Amino acid sequence: MSKNRVYILGGYQTDFARNWTKEGKHFLAMMRESVRGALHACALDPQDIEAAHVGNFAAELYCKQGHLGAFFVEVDPVFRGLPTSRHEAACASGSIALLAGSAEIEAGRYDLVAVCGIEAMKTVGSKEGGDYLGTAAWYELEARGVDFPFPKLFGQLGDEYDKRYGLKAEHLDAISVVNYANAKLNPYAQTRTWYMSKDHACAKGDDNPAVGGRIHLTDCSQVTDGAATVFLASERYATAYARTRGIKLSSLPYIKGWGHSTASIRFADKIEQSKGQEYVLPTVRKTITDAFRRAKMNDVTELSGIETHDCFTTSEYMAIDHFGITKPGESYKAIEEGWIEIGGKMPINPSGGLIGAGHPVGATGVRQVLDCFKQVTGTAGDYQVEGARNFATLNIGGSGTTSVTFIVGT
Repeated sequence: MSKNRVYILGGYQTDFARNWTKEGKHFLAMMRESVRGALHACALDPQDIEAAHVGNFAAELYCKQGHLGAFFVEVDPVFRGLPTSRHEAACASGSIALLAGSAEIEAGRYDLVAVCGIEAMKTVGSKEGGDYLGTAAWYELEARGVDFPFPKLFGQLGDEYDKRYGLKAEHLDAISVVNYANAKLNPYAQTRTWYMSKDHACAKGDDNPAVGGRIHLTDCSQVTDGAATVFLASERYATAYARTRGIKLSSLPYIKGWGHSTASIRFADKIEQSKGQEYVLPTVRKTITDAFRRAKMNDVTELSGIETHDCFTTSEYMAIDHFGITKPGESYKAIEEGWIEIGGKMPINPSGGLIGAGHPVGATGVRQVLDCFKQVTGTAGDYQVEGARNFATLNIGGSGTTSVTFIVGT
């Protein structure tokens, strides 16, 4: 057994349907609920935490506040003096915080590390918020003066698939239908109470307007306030933790593998660089295969399911073939055969994903890992994948720029 194995003890996420600005609450209240909820869920004492990492994209814009690592200390007086830091990589900020925390465990610096992802996005209107999100791209070249730049960029991803392999709107619509349906099973999902039928998701026009080329409203992830916290532990700490709770160490999930890659920031450059290659975003494919290699897995067939970055339906369509569920350009086959549904061959986003569960940008990577933890411990409730043993994430920052994958299992 590896001495630097990184265990996940559990965690907590806030209700992604809440609007904390309307509640008149500072984002610290959101962070405090998430961290304290995680402490309670894992039966940990605040004084046990040795370091903390915060994932956040743009609090400087949405909340006029930087230095978010320092706010972790405000969660509990016991945390005063704790080493903390904040990490940013657009929509992959939470995953980068997780990588930093896991690296500290692997290095033997600490035995118990908290990782909190957080974003308060409902502090501004949709147009201003869309402009803020544009800073995850090359702002001057891709977003300045463009209304809602990211739907347009991910619409171009669909355009590239269409150019290379063909792409039907009905397959993107089906991804939306599955994610909204799964979200209804998730008590923390933003859209769990929304009316959303297959007819609505497939509609085009006033009821489901286009927001960027082929991207319609139901193709989009949500604007979300939310936080998620998990605790990472060394084997030494996890062994003692399991013993005091009368459980086997082998029942605790750990990070079996990870991948992390960064591509050119401009979307057009990514596409130019992938010309003549099978995969539209080869750097994303490398992230996934690196995680398989580190987990000593041959391929996707050793997974029980995936929590992927469906910021738009086109990004989930891309993830299907980039994970190797189908051959490149044949993602539609997995959709048509029902493989991506909860009871299918390779369930994707049983939580509802970013489209159904919500997408508080800095929290998404942490939420994904927390949902993987729930799946492999059999605690996902109504959206549990039966017999789940290994679950993977794909968290993407920018237009396929920063990509991170974790494989979590027991």
